[in-house]
Amino acid sequence: MQPALLMLILTSVAMSAIAQLLLKMGVGQVRADGAGSGLAFVQSPWVIGGFGLYGLGAILWLYVLARLPLSAAYPFVGLGFILTMALGVLALGESLSPIRIAGTLLIALGCVCVSRSIA
Repeated sequence: MQPALLMLILTSVAMSAIAQLLLKMGVGQVRADGAGSGLAFVQSPWVIGGFGLYGLGAILWLYVLARLPLSAAYPFVGLGFILTMALGVLALGESLSPIRIAGTLLIALGCVCVSRSIA
């Protein structure tokens, strides 16, 4: 796999993970403010930023899909689980259990196996 294409994949996945964090922060802020309506969620700057980042990540992902087979590209989405979990722990203070860590390591191993199989 070309290094530039790998960087685009990783950037797209990272954008999705960060978008998840922004969405979580946005809905958390809206709920803390007591304005739990759908309109309040949509007006949150965090939610707007999260959706924007998702959009940019999707554009990158389309570029990747135009250049790789879906079966080769899609397993890298699994890296998003790892990054999202790490962001949850670091930015939101979420806890980790041994089983969650083991599952995350299995996802990472699967991504390595798939990436090594790409000619």
